[in-house]
Amino acid sequence: MAALLLIFFLPAHFSSAQYAGYGDPYAGLYDSETVASLRKHVSYAASAALEGRSPGSEGEKAVAGYVYDRLEEYGVEMLSPEEGDLFGIAREQGDTLTSRNVYGFIQGYDKSLNGHYIVIGARMDNLGTNVMTVDGRQVTQIYSGANGNATGLAMMMELARMVSINSIIFRRSVIFIGLGASTSSYAGSWYFLNRAFADSGKIDAMVNLDMLGTGNNGFYAYTASNTDLNSIIASVAGKLQPVYPELRADEIYPSDHRAFYAKEIPAVHFTTGRYPEHNTPRDTESIIDFGMMERELEYIYNFVIELANTDRDITFRNEPEVEKDKDREGTIPYYECDLRPSFLHSTDPGQFLSKWVYQYLRYPEEAVQNGIQGTVQVNFTVGKDGKVRDVRVVKSVDPLLDAEAVRVVSASPDWKPGRVGGEKVSASMTIPVEFRLEKKSERKKFGIR
Repeated sequence: MAALLLIFFLPAHFSSAQYAGYGDPYAGLYDSETVASLRKHVSYAASAALEGRSPGSEGEKAVAGYVYDRLEEYGVEMLSPEEGDLFGIAREQGDTLTSRNVYGFIQGYDKSLNGHYIVIGARMDNLGTNVMTVDGRQVTQIYSGANGNATGLAMMMELARMVSINSIIFRRSVIFIGLGASTSSYAGSWYFLNRAFADSGKIDAMVNLDMLGTGNNGFYAYTASNTDLNSIIASVAGKLQPVYPELRADEIYPSDHRAFYAKEIPAVHFTTGRYPEHNTPRDTESIIDFGMMERELEYIYNFVIELANTDRDITFRNEPEVEKDKDREGTIPYYECDLRPSFLHSTDPGQFLSKWVYQYLRYPEEAVQNGIQGTVQVNFTVGKDGKVRDVRVVKSVDPLLDAEAVRVVSASPDWKPGRVGGEKVSASMTIPVEFRLEKKSERKKFGIR
């Protein structure tokens, strides 16, 4: 169900319910201390008593209280009130859903950098329940969401503990946030960036933790091909680690990192990817590989150290290096390639438009107010290294729309380069980026007034 985000503060006082006696009493007999903590967090968040933690539910409120208590216990300086930072979602059926974010920070030691932030976030909510009829009687299914996303939430809380213990080695400050109503258009992350956190312009990068419990099937990192983040991942990979993520050029699963991309904040999504039990009632604690989670936790912690301490400016849009433009005159038209450049395994430019451009395109507010619409023709080159460069408008509509079209295309993940005679080549193409006012703009989508 589509949801519209209506921002307002809700003065209310909530207390989180406490649950005990869930899970297998023998499951953690030989656990390490870290695994025991991860298991405890997942068991709580995925317990039947929380009824799937749907956005705005008592279950989501309870897990928010649990996250607040753990972060405070681990030494995080809390920025949200105990009941969470509340916001409302005005829904199409006319009622209002109340959700919340829970967050705090650990200050970095370097006075020149501790006014900048690394955000580590994980969604708190899941799909809730579903009532179905079986043999003439109603049965309630609970979407416990052990892997989606009790595992990411557990990982975020344990990272807070580790960073707090070793805060003296972190130059930048680190924010830890449990995000509410993520399944409702990433509403919690949008609210945090656009309404709640005044210093969002000083967020240098975001680490998104979503679905990290099935590492036996793979462990992945997605950065939208951000050069700076990829470089830090490569740096960490050069040191002894218990596990290494596979760097992916394709987005494995849409999640809260998208709201940060929309704000032009570099973000990395760590995940173990989709799994057979995803978004089903079978997503329970029994499918979680806690030993692998512990190894992933150690890698992500080391990555966060590098990210928080780097001297480089982490940029959202990486400008091409001069040396890489030497083959500019050798660029050939897209259609002359023996093997055309491909995006997400497709040589059809429509794939790039549907899977990337229209996913991240934001209709400029001023253009909406002035009724400006049309199709911007954008030309760009896919280099021999697969990177998009030389983005330019070849048919303009309006400077507002032109700039937005260039922004989205310039931020493209890597492509698979084209080939001629078996050799990689730089290939140029032109795509139509359409702005139509009958399509909901971001402002209308979230119901901002």
